[in-house]
Amino acid sequence: MAIKEWVKLNDGQSVPLERALASFDQFVLHEREGDMEEVSARIDSVAQSIRLEQPDIADATPRRKARLIATYLCRHGLTGIADSSEYRNLQNNFIGLALNSEGRAALPLISVGIFCSVAKRLNLIAQPCTFPFHVYAIVMAPHGQALDGRPLERDSPPEIMYMDPFRSEGEVFRNDLEAQLRTMGLPHGHYEMLLGVSSTAEMVRRTARNIIESIQATRNIHDLRTSSEPPYPEADGALYGALWALLLLPDENESLFQRARYQPYLMDHLEKQFLFDVQLVEMYMLPQFLGSQHSTQLLEALQVIRIGDSMPKQVKRRTSNASKSVQFKVGQVFRHKRYNYQGVITGWDVECAAGEPWMSQMGVDRLSRGRHQSFYHALVEDKSVRYVAEENIVDTEMEVGVNLMRLAGRHFKRWDETSKTFISNIKDEYPDD
Repeated sequence: MAIKEWVKLNDGQSVPLERALASFDQFVLHEREGDMEEVSARIDSVAQSIRLEQPDIADATPRRKARLIATYLCRHGLTGIADSSEYRNLQNNFIGLALNSEGRAALPLISVGIFCSVAKRLNLIAQPCTFPFHVYAIVMAPHGQALDGRPLERDSPPEIMYMDPFRSEGEVFRNDLEAQLRTMGLPHGHYEMLLGVSSTAEMVRRTARNIIESIQATRNIHDLRTSSEPPYPEADGALYGALWALLLLPDENESLFQRARYQPYLMDHLEKQFLFDVQLVEMYMLPQFLGSQHSTQLLEALQVIRIGDSMPKQVKRRTSNASKSVQFKVGQVFRHKRYNYQGVITGWDVECAAGEPWMSQMGVDRLSRGRHQSFYHALVEDKSVRYVAEENIVDTEMEVGVNLMRLAGRHFKRWDETSKTFISNIKDEYPDD
């Protein structure tokens, strides 16, 4: 759904701003609220609440209407950020999270997205501005009318005003914005463009870049995987969505070579976590690179994935004497005896199938049962993949952590509460598990 919205944008079709921005939420939602329909419904609800609070808003002048909307959004914590030290928090980049957050959690771009979307429902023309490093809203009076409601001459240019719902409830004056541009050293000839209306596609690109910057900033502060609480939104899903956006909605000044630099990162995520999206890459991304060397590289990567997916798997049944000794099954959750991490079994071998160098490095022969015991492929809560000796696996009835539950959801059909196991997707390889 998200990718289709961005494809429409790239094809020149009209996509509501809130849907284009809510597309990012689809990559991190999982079971939480905030999909595109819920975002639109929430904005409808906000607009209706403003109508009830301000019964005469339909008759208000454009200037007063803009201020009433900004005041309501600010007062109800729907714009801005509560703590400036958390400016780069990843969650501040998602319109669905901002609309459902208990506190203020919206970057300037998201704040403006909410303001413009609510304004549209209240018959106020408001759009994002192209201004660099910060996003303002441009409010435009209807043709033939001034911002204060006065009639204008037929040939008069439309009156506009600027708003900054992220920082305040009041108007921002053009002279102040021009002064900022002068401080940045930008040429006066660029002012009209920089103070003009931004496209929805550009807002999507800016959101994608903001997401990447937030992830980089977060990882510079601490390792996400060591947090006692699972990170939300999840960085991998957020980055995957940002990469899709940058590839599907290229900047017109960006060369094919510059766009292609995102391709390896997206394919790496695809291979590791999002294999079900191979068809989406073939449908929507491949055509953009056809006829270039980048399409050849992309085709080769896709072919490797397709071949790997179609190769017949070795069937491992529990009918032989050796396999009957394998104690644990695919889908079982366990705790590591020595390192205490939680994991889920994704496969097994009746004895260690790793090469000699790995066994030597890991000291397999120093284990009490050595190499001739069952070994298990496991997905671990820190997102790593391990190969664990049976003697180090402890069956556990402890509650499955949120991190592991989320990761396992990409590899298993579902969690079975009765058996306390994940139901396997790979019955063809392990039919008896």
